[in-house]
Amino acid sequence: MFFHIVLERNMQLHPRYFGRNLRDNIVSKLMKDVEGTCSGRHGFVVAVTGIENIGKGLIRDGTGFVTFPVKYQCVVFRPFKGEILEAVVTVVNKMGFFAETGPVQIFVSNHLIPDDMEFQSGDMPNYTTSDSSVKIQKDSEVRLKIIGTRVDATEIFCIGTIKDDFLGVINDPATL
Repeated sequence: MFFHIVLERNMQLHPRYFGRNLRDNIVSKLMKDVEGTCSGRHGFVVAVTGIENIGKGLIRDGTGFVTFPVKYQCVVFRPFKGEILEAVVTVVNKMGFFAETGPVQIFVSNHLIPDDMEFQSGDMPNYTTSDSSVKIQKDSEVRLKIIGTRVDATEIFCIGTIKDDFLGVINDPATL
């Protein structure tokens, strides 16, 4: 789920940022450019935790920009198949529901919801048990298991299930 890794990136800096605060300017630009992004290989970069090395700059011909190789430590979030996560439901429809955990969106198909839960349409669509004791609707907190992931260059998509022991609704906003 969360990993602390070392990554490298070439940072381009305009000459106006040169001076006694050069290192601080490189670090702040790195944080602004990297935090919150997703690489399919490593996952979502949550936070830059430290700078290991800033190499010698290379002047770009004709522009005056300088490229600095930066080696940095960061925390990344990458979900895996078989992992149990807690998520907040964002959309409910007859096909299933979408839930979010951090930056990852997870789809749970109606085939992966327990058989005793039925879709109820209306102003607040939801999945409800036959005795109405459990309800999955927008803003419900659910515990789910990831059964598949697809990784693109800039995004991670997941498929989940709540059709297993100890999975399902944790917190229902309707009961609060």
